Amino acid sequence: MGQPKMLLPWGKITVIEQVITTFRAAGIEDILIVTGGAHAEVEKVIDPYWIRRVYNTHYADGEMLSSLQCGISAMSERVQAALVSLGDQPQLQEASVLAIYDAYRASKSGLIVPSFQRRRGHPWLVARSYWDEILSLQPPETTRDFLNRHAGEIQYVELDTPTILADLDTPEDYRASHP
Repeated sequence: MGQPKMLLPWGKITVIEQVITTFRAAGIEDILIVTGGAHAEVEKVIDPYWIRRVYNTHYADGEMLSSLQCGISAMSERVQAALVSLGDQPQLQEASVLAIYDAYRASKSGLIVPSFQRRRGHPWLVARSYWDEILSLQPPETTRDFLNRHAGEIQYVELDTPTILADLDTPEDYRASHP
């Protein structure tokens, strides 16, 4: 991208601010941002939102798994489940976040994953009962490996929006979806 994805403009705000705004609009107040590259710049942008944050010192060599592990490790004892989202997914819709959260409140299922046309997306929810296993994963294992291992335990929430699959991996992704 040539610059940190989370700091790219998204309308009048940045990509990460849009993600925060979406979660807050869905009623999620306890938000933890895991920063890595450009963490000082990202933290400066999110300061006005009073968001908890933790710096992943292994961001450069750990892929998404190390960020998830860092975030889970920073959770307080009172947290029983976490929504796992991408920081470069500003297309995410409030209704999608609500659907996952509502499914958890109704079922207390330990793994809840949104699906669009039978493809897994974000945010997905993981209960504390799985956290030790996630914390013990070692590269080259990934979160996909974890979810595949527990495929029979996942409660899928079928959503009618491809935004749960979209993120900003390339300049073309950004240009195609930028508001």
